[in-house]
Formats: sequence, structure tokens, C-alpha cells
Amino acid sequence: MMSPKKGSLTAGCQPRRRSSLSVVGALTAMALAVVPLSTANVASAATSSPADKGTRVSAWSPSMTTGGPSFTNQTIRMVVHSSVAGSGARITLSNRYSTTPLDISAVDVAVQASGGEATRGTTRNVTFGNSIHVTIPAGEEAVSDVIPISVSAGENLLVSLYVPGTTGMSTWHSDAFDTTYIASGNHTGDDSAAAFGTTTTSWYYLAGLDVVSPTAKGTVVAFGDSITDGYHSSTGTYTRWPDFLGRRLGAEPGPQKLSAVDAGIGGNRVLTDVPNLWQGVSALKRFGHDALGQPGVKDVILFEGINDIGNNAGPNGQPLTAQDLINGYRTLIDEAHAAHVDVIGATLMPDEGNGYYTPAAETIRQSVNQWIRTSGAFDGVIDFDQTMRDPANSAALNPAYDSGDHIHPNDAGMKAMADAIDLRLLRT
Repeated sequence: MMSPKKGSLTAGCQPRRRSSLSVVGALTAMALAVVPLSTANVASAATSSPADKGTRVSAWSPSMTTGGPSFTNQTIRMVVHSSVAGSGARITLSNRYSTTPLDISAVDVAVQASGGEATRGTTRNVTFGNSIHVTIPAGEEAVSDVIPISVSAGENLLVSLYVPGTTGMSTWHSDAFDTTYIASGNHTGDDSAAAFGTTTTSWYYLAGLDVVSPTAKGTVVAFGDSITDGYHSSTGTYTRWPDFLGRRLGAEPGPQKLSAVDAGIGGNRVLTDVPNLWQGVSALKRFGHDALGQPGVKDVILFEGINDIGNNAGPNGQPLTAQDLINGYRTLIDEAHAAHVDVIGATLMPDEGNGYYTPAAETIRQSVNQWIRTSGAFDGVIDFDQTMRDPANSAALNPAYDSGDHIHPNDAGMKAMADAIDLRLLRT
């Protein structure tokens, strides 16, 4: 879900969005078509070699979209917050939603000291097919060779990549709720952040970190819209509900059994593509890649649909019905089950007081939630609606959890959502 006034998002995003919109006319046909499914993430989900002594799982993996800014002769340094401990790390770089090949001359990974500063002595060069240079065709992704670095659960890494030429429109994740550092020229090897004079709140090209965990046996994917993406959570504090879920999984008695990754995109819909390019193709189009393509995926928590309802966006330009959304859920469930992945359905939270709310929309939300709870189509149910509603008004968010726009939770609300998940629903 997104706030109806999307322009009120982080100020740093606005210039980039205006520049990307200048090419919308040329790109709309590409962006709203089904992007060919890259095999990069699917291949990376293969069983680890005996030498790995563990299971390869996804540790961090934002969903990517089109419409990002262009870069020229710049180093982009991004923060990766791992949900699980592991070694034998690999990163995935994505050019999936760009129209031209992406040339990257250098990539490195280091442990974050603070901000954009790396801990001295931890920097590791990243190679792709034993080469420090990689060219990724338009519409494709590249998984790195194994990187000799270990990470702890909740630890931050810095991934720096240098683009020597002009990239054109980038594949990105607009709303990172974390800080990215940008420098002119090649500064991939710098421990210092002194050269990184520009900051943004988006991720560019970096689509995943996977590791071999000695204890975790699989990955949980939180799949949704801006509530899952973390809209209105505090920047750099990792207080999205999937972050809280990851910490709960790590705090369980015994070794951590599952990692957790966030596949939310602000504004995303289940059934239809969003006209705003950076809000992504529909869940029906991206689910196989963004959820089922994750290394070690065992469970998907499906929490999406409020943007379909709030925009009255049914198939083929028609008004939305509850049955339309239910049909979309059934398609995703069938796709997951064919891949031997469980799907946990989450009820849609109330939004009275937000611009999305109308009596007709509320009727659809209630009908959809009743189906989620009672149909038996899902492998389990999380009742976010019940957890987050105002005890005095079931159509509205609990004021204690309301960020102020009456639809997105604050940090306390994000924690309440994660705490409402019965961990026994998740496969270990």
C-alpha cells in the first residue's frame, strides 16, 4: 500500500522520480510487460555443496522495479542488513528492469563501521565468473562468486559498486528506509566515507545477499506493498515488520532455523501494474521471481491487496470485486504449491480516515478478510486486521499504532505485527 500522496515520500526521491518520468512514454510498454524471468535467483537456490556445511538461504533481498536514475562514473555504496548468520556470501546484481546493458568495473563488500565507513581490514573484492568486471544484459541478473566473508544476524555489510560509464535508467528499489552513499569516480576500496558526498534513500542494482547458514534450513519471504516495505518506519533502524520478524526468529530457543527477507514494494498491487513505474509490476507477474526465486524459500507471507481495493483496480480496467482479489490469491497459492512452498495469508488492515477508505471499499476488504480466514486456501493465516484495528472502531487503525496517515503503522505498530505471527506456522 502507499499513501495516496506519494509525492510526500522522502524528499531525496523526488528529483529522481521527475527525471525518470521524463522517459515514461518510451518505457511504459517495457515496464508494464511481463519481464522475462531471470534464472539467477532460481539457480542460486540450488543445494549447497558439501563443503558449504549448511544451507544456502537468502539473508536480504529487496524487490526491484524500473524507473531509477542514471549514473555516470560513480561509486554506489549501499547498506545490507542481514537477517541471519552465515558465510560463503554471494550478492545478486539486477539489471532486470533496465533497457541497456549494465557495465560494472568493480564491486566490494565490507563490514559497516558506521554510516558509509567500512571496518578496516574487512573489505573483500567481489568477482563474477572470476572476473572483477561484469556486464549484465538488459533484463538479466548476475550472481557473484562466493565471497570470503562471514556475517552475523543483524549485522550490516556495505556493498560498493563502481559504474565507469553512463548507465541509463537504473533498476532500483525506491524506498529503502536506509541510507545509500554515492561518490564520483571509483572509491570501491575506500574504508573512509569521505568521498561519498551524496546520500539517497534508495537501493540501486543490488537485489540480494545469500549466505550458507550452519543452522537455518530455509527462508521466509514477506511479500507485500508499502506496509511490508516499511513506509513510515524510521530510516536506518530496521523497524519494518519483516525486520522484527527476523529478530524474533533469531531469538527463539536454540539456533536460528529460518531467515527472513522483505519483498515489499510501496504502492504494489496484486492484480494490475501500477502506473507509477517505481511501484512495480503486479504481484501476479513478480511473485515467481521475487518470492519463489529466493534461495531456500520455504514460506511466503502474502500480505497485499489494499492498493487494489483503494484504487478500485480490477482486471482489464474494470471495477474491483472481492472475487477478483480472491482469484488473484488463488493463482499465487497454486504457483507456490507447485514449487513446494507454503503460503501464509495475512488479513488486510483497516484504513478509515485514509483517502482509500469508502464504504464500498470497506465491504470488499471485509469480504476478502473473511475469505482469508475461513477458506482454507492458505497454509496458515495471520490476522493483522484483528491485531491492528482500533478496539473502538474496527474500520480504523489503533491510534497507538497509527503513523498518522491512518493506514501505515508506526514503529510500534510494525513490532505488533511481527509479534502477532505464530512462528509455528512457519516451516523449519
